[in-house]
Amino acid sequence: MIGRTHLESHAADPLAPKTKTVDVVDEIHGEKIADPYRWLEDGQAPETRDWIEAQNRRTTELLGKFPGRKALAKRAEELLKVDSIGIPTVRGQRYFFSKRAAHQDLPVICLRVGLEGRDEVLLDPHQASPEHTTTYSLLEISHDGNLVVYGVRVGGEDEIAVRFFDVETRQDLPMQLPRSRYFGMSLTPDKQTLFYTVHGKEGSRVYRRGLTADAQPELIFGEGYEPLVGISPSLSHDGQYLLLHVWYGSAGSKTDVYYQNLKDKSPIRPLVNDVEARFEAGAVGDDLFLQTNWKAPHGRILRVDLQHPERDNWKEIVPASAAVIEDFSLVGGQLYVQLLDQVRSRVTVYDLQGKPLREIQFPSLGTVSSIGGEWDQTDAFFSFSTYHIPPTIYREETTTGKQFVWAKSEIPVDSDKFEVRQVWFKSKDGTRVPMFLVHKKDLLRDGQNPTILYGYGGFNISLTPAFSAKAVQWCELGGVYAVANLRGGGEFGEDWHKAGMREHKQNVFDDFYAAAEWLIRENYTSPLKLAIDGRSNGGLLVGTAMTQRPELFRAVVCGYPLLDMVRFHKFLVARFWIPEYGSADDPEQFKVLKAYSPYHQVKPGTKYPAALFITVPRGIVYHRRFGHAC
Repeated sequence: MIGRTHLESHAADPLAPKTKTVDVVDEIHGEKIADPYRWLEDGQAPETRDWIEAQNRRTTELLGKFPGRKALAKRAEELLKVDSIGIPTVRGQRYFFSKRAAHQDLPVICLRVGLEGRDEVLLDPHQASPEHTTTYSLLEISHDGNLVVYGVRVGGEDEIAVRFFDVETRQDLPMQLPRSRYFGMSLTPDKQTLFYTVHGKEGSRVYRRGLTADAQPELIFGEGYEPLVGISPSLSHDGQYLLLHVWYGSAGSKTDVYYQNLKDKSPIRPLVNDVEARFEAGAVGDDLFLQTNWKAPHGRILRVDLQHPERDNWKEIVPASAAVIEDFSLVGGQLYVQLLDQVRSRVTVYDLQGKPLREIQFPSLGTVSSIGGEWDQTDAFFSFSTYHIPPTIYREETTTGKQFVWAKSEIPVDSDKFEVRQVWFKSKDGTRVPMFLVHKKDLLRDGQNPTILYGYGGFNISLTPAFSAKAVQWCELGGVYAVANLRGGGEFGEDWHKAGMREHKQNVFDDFYAAAEWLIRENYTSPLKLAIDGRSNGGLLVGTAMTQRPELFRAVVCGYPLLDMVRFHKFLVARFWIPEYGSADDPEQFKVLKAYSPYHQVKPGTKYPAALFITVPRGIVYHRRFGHAC
């Protein structure tokens, strides 16, 4: 049992490293804004590095004094240091996937030939650097399975170098693409041409080039678009059509789609570029399938004949419903549609006319990953997990619907000891908000349970029940792990997302406080036993909570957050986030941002909760579709 004794408030640490202040004052829209710690914005300056090292040393000294730390570390290692495997990409009888063995620091790229074949290592990043700071990512595989395109990332940088690997000879080819930020790698079926996007200072630009070492890239799309706009290319299964997604802002609230018939060498044409909605396209032959929230906040799927692409000819094949359409895949001649129904994963399989064929059944409330597989193959792959049940990858025969276990994470967890349930509470304005709770089945609701409340609430991202080693370890020790599905996410479609963005951002914070108050009111915990946790946009969430409602929480874990909402958009890829938050360059948006910006709301003399700040100066992880740093 953890922390069942009363916790007294800690006084300020007398040995904490001192932080100098510098008189810096900006005038923004007629208001003077003090910024005494701006010198820390230069993360590589010697004095900044010295300050970071001093903070880290003191943090280590303090945390090292806690009893049971070694036992916690040992159990965390048991839960985290396990074999893990990714969903395979199928090319004929070849299955390509990433895999990290329990004894390895990094995932390696593997190949399995045939369903019963043994796993072979193709590319091992452990050999690339003695410190294991270089990682490999699988970007694209040729249709015949003989060519692998992979990215090489050094030291957590945003940029990657792109290399080409011959599967037959097990050697890299002479051709390489230089270190840069890339979106989308698509090979034509004949392996003669590569389409890709480079995102530089000017913005996203799409190129095509041959696969010889001396081939020169040809710019084909993107000129005139600003840096806030991202562009990603993809190809139809047979390589006849090039599809271009143009997304505005990291949440993708508006996406345009262009296409080009490569067979007849026609020009690039717009399919839709005049609608304030999100579109995601995939094509087989002349048929293009569009997932969109246009006139359907929960989403629907349309079918477009690319020989007659006029909007009047579009056909709705999967209509909108109470469930939110998250994604779709074209596998084995069928349409697999992933839905979120009351924040619970569902998958329905349709034929290409929109006739439902079957529902995929799952063992419990949980989360399904994206459906993997190829149009001309008979295997579909997906991963299922929940908070206390480790991920299992299933292979489904598309012809029969029969399921088989492809791979399973062997993690030492007694899942039967835990309970996962969904509860609902009312926010400040009366909106009903759901929350997942994980704890031991025999939990005593006496108001004394140490509780972690996790949240995100932004960028149309849904928090669904997926395996969490942190949740398992916390609950094993007697704690409660709670995840609130705040407005700003995608749990209930675009309306839910919009209710938590820009001028409505305070709704997200109010939802979070209401979740905390419900946990206290229902005798799960108390303010002295309640910690909050968040990362990135969730770091902003808990940073704001700490400054707006310090009395409600005992501890805060704030990971790689946004805390200065007046200047956030001036750094790295944060300009992509302006459509979500707004920008202080706009006078009205400035008022909204400054009103909750944690950095500007710290008040001297206030008794704030204990806080642990985790920062990542480089190495942003991108949302697979919209380039959102998460």
